[in-house]
Amino acid sequence: MRQEYDFSKAIKNPYLKKQKQQVTINLDVEAVEYFKAEAQSSGIPYQTLINLYLRDCADNGRHLQASWV
Repeated sequence: MRQEYDFSKAIKNPYLKKQKQQVTINLDVEAVEYFKAEAQSSGIPYQTLINLYLRDCADNGRHLQASWV
């Protein structure tokens, strides 16, 4: 293995369309159970389903209709 590598001519991965960022969030048990049940019926991992749902909300400009009491 070399001591140093030259990455000056490196290019970004052309197959990577959208990067993902790892985050930690706290979700209600009911919400997680819902998406896990959906994952069972769809065959898509539940974390991917949550991401797809949030992405759809962001793409369509949905705004939360809630109030903090």
